[in-house]
Amino acid sequence: MLGQIEDEQKARAHRPPDGREVNFVVVERRTPLLMVECTWGDAEIDRSLRYLKARLPKSDAWQVSAVGTKNYVSPGGVRVAPALLGDLT
Repeated sequence: MLGQIEDEQKARAHRPPDGREVNFVVVERRTPLLMVECTWGDAEIDRSLRYLKARLPKSDAWQVSAVGTKNYVSPGGVRVAPALLGDLT
C-alpha cells in the first residue's frame, strides 16, 4: 500500500490511485506508524484520514490545524489538535 520502504523511518505523502490521500505518513520497516493531515483552521476530520485510520487501527492519526483551536480525540481514534499546543519551553 505504501510502496517499497527502506528500513529507517521516513515521512512521505500518501497518494494512492483511489484518490484518498493524507499529507504525511511516517513509516518504519514498511509499517505506517503515524498519519498526519494538515488544515488551515478547524475542520471536520478529513474523510481520507478517517478511512485510513479505520483500516490501519494501530497507526496514530492526527489532524493538525495552523490556526484552529479544537483539541480532542474522535471516537474513531483520530487526534485533532492545533499546531501550537501552548508554551512548550
